[in-house]
Amino acid sequence: MVHTSIADQPRYDCRDAYVETLAELAEADHRIVGVVNDSVGSSKLNSFRKAFPDRLINVGIAEQDMVGVASGLANGGRIPFVSAASCFLTGRALEQIKADVAYSNTNVKLCGMSPGVAYGELGPTHHSVEDIAWLRAIANMRIIVPADPIETAAALRWAAASDGPVFIRVSRMSVPKVYAEDYEFELGKAITVRDGSDVTLISNGTVLWRALAAAERLAEEGISARVLSMPTVKPLDTDAVVAAARETAGIVTAEEAVSGGGLGGAVAETVVQHHPARVSILGFPEFAPTGSAGYLLNRYGLSPEGIADAARKLVTTGT
Repeated sequence: MVHTSIADQPRYDCRDAYVETLAELAEADHRIVGVVNDSVGSSKLNSFRKAFPDRLINVGIAEQDMVGVASGLANGGRIPFVSAASCFLTGRALEQIKADVAYSNTNVKLCGMSPGVAYGELGPTHHSVEDIAWLRAIANMRIIVPADPIETAAALRWAAASDGPVFIRVSRMSVPKVYAEDYEFELGKAITVRDGSDVTLISNGTVLWRALAAAERLAEEGISARVLSMPTVKPLDTDAVVAAARETAGIVTAEEAVSGGGLGGAVAETVVQHHPARVSILGFPEFAPTGSAGYLLNRYGLSPEGIADAARKLVTTGT
């Protein structure tokens, strides 16, 4: 039997799963509305607007107002899904996210579109690599980073059925499917997508398939890598992280975000408090330059080979 690498699988835009699922949810529940900041096209919400013309509110390029309007809708009994480029949603409206949504524990679903370095050629102003770190510092905020279209749809269904604030990253960078069609999202639970005993790779979002590809390369060298998908950055699956620290030689975290304060920071904080172990954190340590998303991921060690190299160092040198 010939094994096909995850890297060779077909790729999908998670925004397609986002809009299809949002329409399904809106058809079943009249309370669900969309709120955007002149981002109908970039969020692929044209079909939603056509199907529900009275349930898509476009406030224009006014992110603070967008979050405030969504909070008011939630207070009025609606379930608003805020859809905007993550760099502007979290950067421009952070005060409103903190005060109107999180502090007030309002039932608003924040959907950060095109996160990470998806807008690569537009440069650092459009890179959204700080969003996870910013939002992790805010109480009451659940943070979800889906890895493929199946998980994106599952996370949206969970968010619609749960009460309270949530932030979901929705990637525009094409990714292969990682999960089976019957996958169900569970908040705060890691998924072992590949078992292993030598080293653990913890990842999510657009980098998860790259971690799986790294594990494939390591297996060819006789290194057994456990791959944990960590779709929920907050609350983190502490048990899964501690088990990885105890059972393998170390942990490599890999994410399309800053290397301080995101998934890597959450894992490191957990390890330090519960079971000290070696942790290598891969992410963006600085303002990433202008360039394609693929180039930027490779530049900062977030390619399959870059992740595999970090794991090799942990196993062979302990650094």
